[in-house]
Amino acid sequence: MDAAFTEEQQEIRRTLRALLLKRCGPDEVKAAVRTPPGYDEGLWRHLATRLGLPGLALPAAYGGVGCGPTELALACEETGRAVLPSPLVATAALAAPLILALGGARQHAELLPALATGELTATLVVPGGRLATALALTGPNDGDWAGGGRAGGIQARRQDGTWRLYGEAGQVLNGHTADVLVVAAHTGGFARGRTLLFLVRATASGPAAPSDTRRAGRAAGTEGAEEAHGAGASGGAGVPGLLRTRQTALDETRPQARLELRDVPAELLGDEGEGGGGDAAAVAAALAATGVTAAAVLAAEAVGTADAALARTVAYVRQREQFGRPIGSFQAVQHRLADLYVLLQAARSAAYYAAWSAGGGRTRGGGAAGAYGAAEPGVGALALAQALETLRAVASEAVQLHGGIGFTWEHEAHLYFKRAACDELLLGPAHRLRARAAEEAGLFTDGACETGGGGGAGDSRGAGDSRGADDGAAISASRGAGGSTETSVSRGPGGGGAIAASREGREGRAAQAGSGADGHRAAPAPPGAGEEPGRGRAAEAVEA
Repeated sequence: MDAAFTEEQQEIRRTLRALLLKRCGPDEVKAAVRTPPGYDEGLWRHLATRLGLPGLALPAAYGGVGCGPTELALACEETGRAVLPSPLVATAALAAPLILALGGARQHAELLPALATGELTATLVVPGGRLATALALTGPNDGDWAGGGRAGGIQARRQDGTWRLYGEAGQVLNGHTADVLVVAAHTGGFARGRTLLFLVRATASGPAAPSDTRRAGRAAGTEGAEEAHGAGASGGAGVPGLLRTRQTALDETRPQARLELRDVPAELLGDEGEGGGGDAAAVAAALAATGVTAAAVLAAEAVGTADAALARTVAYVRQREQFGRPIGSFQAVQHRLADLYVLLQAARSAAYYAAWSAGGGRTRGGGAAGAYGAAEPGVGALALAQALETLRAVASEAVQLHGGIGFTWEHEAHLYFKRAACDELLLGPAHRLRARAAEEAGLFTDGACETGGGGGAGDSRGAGDSRGADDGAAISASRGAGGSTETSVSRGPGGGGAIAASREGREGRAAQAGSGADGHRAAPAPPGAGEEPGRGRAAEAVEA
């Protein structure tokens, strides 16, 4: 692996950073998020047409730049540095890879060139706020997360040769403005239940449903963060039965929407048959592959946001004086900033490696149509978890070290703080990302295994792992008199973890061992030796 960036990659960073420094300051960000789309449409067109940002990871045959996940991650690191509100992540990291992987030739020709040039925007619609599950970041995506044939979620059925979607989904990134919706829906009922992906042209021609138009008109006249777009957000006529409402979000730079679908016409993404859009296994694999790239991109974006927050904090503590000297000269403040810098560099390395691995280990984009290659198991989720935790730590310290002004809601430090909080709610939490990464990497395997513990006589370690229906964990450790430690991990239907530790004896009773005349160590004394008959076994339980 060559860790050095190419001149082309460096140029992407320099050009994008210079442009965003001019046109995307904190004041411009706050003004853009209060517009109906939630972002600066003029700046987005400039980024798309002049720099080709949404087509960085798309093949040149479809109008893209022909690079890979590494270049897209570098670009998102710069957009994260500016906390840029845009449909870049939803379009380039979520929807476009799925269309590229599963779409047919006609769908490729119709959608990918328009997405690459920014003429169209797209997003992934997952019901129930299960975006991380659908992308296999916090758990396997082979379950019934799209509805499972029961009430709720989004259901798909054929009617007169046309697919119809019915249901609703919340927390859809840029869902109120996206021109193309990639909708995950359940079809087949209980007998042949499966989750497939469907395309909805949100700005397709045709009259909007009367109920949608009335509700959109009522919402358009209200003040606040919620805005309905029943007739489409890009000027086109709405799809009958589709209602899109912008939701109130803590992080306004990451606009989200609630979508209601009432017999909305749709088309299957890809072709029917094995290995195509009608194959549930192929859909799950494409979602998981997209999840690796999306995790690397979002990790790089979080690193860029944390870097900007740390740089702003360092500049502030150099200027703010207390007791006749800058507060940055105090050793306690320097130690806190140094710890944040170490966290940031570690998260940056993890994000870069995840992007490199998502591209199949390629150092330059080759523009191949299809999957980039098999990424290292768990690398995307692990990098995202580390980046989210780093951003949260840096943003919290930024608020603290800015003092009284940092606690003001209108201060720029809260742009970073709100981005950290909402990203973890949308894609985390971090401990579930790490648990999934460990599971994918095979750190917890069924059965028992022996590992050398490095202890003395009588020291042995064993581990057993059994998983149940959910991802709760129960770890029990018992230490014997001879230094033997047995650890068992079982996953049951609970949601949290419970750690129970039991120690034999009281007052730190240790194993008894002596040396004989021949120089060999004697066998450890049996449990209870040297104790009073009435003394029993003490147990301590710690709930985590």
